[in-house]
Amino acid sequence: MNSESPASGTRRLLIFSLAALGVVFGDIGTSPLYALRECFHGPHGIAPAPANVLGVLSLIIWALILVISVKYLIFILRADNRGEGGILALATLVSHAKPSRILSLLGLFGAALLYSDGMITPAITVLGAVEGLNIATPALEPFIEPISIAILIGIFLLQSRGTAKIGALFGPITLVWFLTIAALGFAQIVAEPAVLQAFSPHHAARFLIQNGHAGFLILGAVFLVVTGGEALYADIGHFGIRPIRLVWFAVVLPALLINYLGQGALLLHTPSAASNPFYALAPQWALYPLVLLATAAAVIASQALITGAFSLTMQAVQLGYIPRISIRHTSASAKGQIYMPMVNWILMFCCIGLVLGFKSSSNLAAAYGVAITIDMLIASVLFCAIARWKWKWNPILLGLLCAGFLTIDLSFFAANFAKILHGGWFPLAVAATVFFLMRTWQTGRMDLANRIKQRSLPLATLLAEVRNNPPIRVPGTAIFMAGNPAGTPVALLHNLKHNKVLHQCVVILNVTTDEIPHVPPGDRFNVDCLTEGFWRIALRYGFMDVPSVPEDLARLSCTDFPFEPGAATFFLGRESIRTSSTPATKRWRRALFAWMSRNARDATTFFGLPPDRVVELGAQVEI
Repeated sequence: MNSESPASGTRRLLIFSLAALGVVFGDIGTSPLYALRECFHGPHGIAPAPANVLGVLSLIIWALILVISVKYLIFILRADNRGEGGILALATLVSHAKPSRILSLLGLFGAALLYSDGMITPAITVLGAVEGLNIATPALEPFIEPISIAILIGIFLLQSRGTAKIGALFGPITLVWFLTIAALGFAQIVAEPAVLQAFSPHHAARFLIQNGHAGFLILGAVFLVVTGGEALYADIGHFGIRPIRLVWFAVVLPALLINYLGQGALLLHTPSAASNPFYALAPQWALYPLVLLATAAAVIASQALITGAFSLTMQAVQLGYIPRISIRHTSASAKGQIYMPMVNWILMFCCIGLVLGFKSSSNLAAAYGVAITIDMLIASVLFCAIARWKWKWNPILLGLLCAGFLTIDLSFFAANFAKILHGGWFPLAVAATVFFLMRTWQTGRMDLANRIKQRSLPLATLLAEVRNNPPIRVPGTAIFMAGNPAGTPVALLHNLKHNKVLHQCVVILNVTTDEIPHVPPGDRFNVDCLTEGFWRIALRYGFMDVPSVPEDLARLSCTDFPFEPGAATFFLGRESIRTSSTPATKRWRRALFAWMSRNARDATTFFGLPPDRVVELGAQVEI
């Protein structure tokens, strides 16, 4: 029985919707700063003639409807992994439905692409906002880059303080932003109502037919209006599907359509405004306040991407795609509030480099969109695989649906392909580098685990030896971390070999990460009582759970575990990796894995173990 009253349920929905507005829609909400401008003023810009304006607006309108409203809001949001979204969650769903190496690699590459998005989005949104100063007074143009860099540095410096307090303001500020851009656009629509003809898709078709190759390339700029759509799926775990859908259809979509139509209406009677139609919507007296509001919206959009990069990295660490890195909690009450220094500084320096290298949001737009088109294409392929193998949808209807999705995605990808030589190479280079490092770490860990397993003594053999030749037993509990629950940890063998003793209670602890977002605390344990004072405990986490081994072991009742885990000593094995005499093509990659392993965060800190009760015993392993 649901005890929640309708009034409290509505209030909760509105609160979550306002929060989702600030976090989820910041990226797509700042697209009006530069998207339509690139269609008429970018490197492949087309003349702002009335027919072209209506054609481009029609493409924008139907891109928002088909890609965001239909593809993401209606279909892809259905593919949640126990309430969580994102490309890695989508990939794990596919692996559960029907394991496929190719689809798994596609999902991993899609995750790598999001890092490049996290670098470009803060740079292009902040630049696009600050460039309004140039419209207000050309004398400020030399200061646009320094101001943008200063804002970006401020954003990244604030990350270590956490975003809980700042995040409370995101929703109201973003709501003001959408209401403002809608008001600016509405005034122009009233003055030029003929622009509403753009809702007819025949204008889009006529534009593409009449302009041929040049019109097709404009799709690369049109795609900028849907960048940020992947955030709708990635953040469903934070807010739920219903608030995201409500906010999109009630606030975001109407505001975006009105603003784009308003910019188009302006171009119909003032074609010279194509150099920056967004800021041209505002009267002169409102330019400076609008720049401040746009900058605030850009900061919020940047924050959402940075936080998303932190969450994605934590998932990748838990799933074994990248080494353990430092993760700091910035909130005592919310586990989702995390800060990763390494990720933060890498993103900051890349954003600054992009501003210095590309110098304007127009130049950055040439690099923007390439990675997202591929990511959306991958999402379509993975969704179709889930719908076919997991949900068993009708193959004919599913084929028609997927053909529609892929036609749109491939069209945008082909149009963006022309950007590769003009900056689009950067996000692809970043994604390829991240993907290569992920695969190196993943395959290296598998090789290392296999080599340790080959050298490992079966636990049953050790127990038989202890029974037949009992060693000296000392009081206390020793917990040995083990990757292979059926084998004997190397640290245990070394302790027995060199110290000639065993504790009265010996625990073999195996910690694993399941391919689900969260494992409830009560379901994390599997305790087996072996012989000769040995116990085996399997501890499971989800890929979005933050491990805290002592805290979870403390939940064991005396009936499950008749010893005090809080007084136990943890024994860890630290492997020193040596590369074997293999062909050079494999040797240097294994050397890279060894370097990554040496620089990974130590297990003591990662698992939350008390340092004063940890003993590390090393061993050399050749791979």
